[in-house]
Amino acid sequence: MIGFVHPPADSIELHHVLSALADPTRLQIVKALHRAGDGLNCTAATAPFLQVPKSTLSSHFRVLRESGLICTTKRGVENINVLRWDDIERRFPGLLPSVLTFAPD
Repeated sequence: MIGFVHPPADSIELHHVLSALADPTRLQIVKALHRAGDGLNCTAATAPFLQVPKSTLSSHFRVLRESGLICTTKRGVENINVLRWDDIERRFPGLLPSVLTFAPD
């Protein structure tokens, strides 16, 4: 079984979060997860990026996980991704609402 790396909420660092959000594909994944609320599997979260190789998308999810932006859990054969909204808001109040408000669609 795959073990996913998720930093504890109190060790999430701003430069890692901003670096992860700086990539347009990762930003769109975060926006999709925010809209979904309850989480999405990798395929649903990346529907607009079907032309992107799966290995590249896998790397994007790893960066989002390791930066502290998302939490990935196994549900059967699927990896379900959830935005760590509350953890990010506690650590950096107002960051995600600001980024998501001004991010292009």
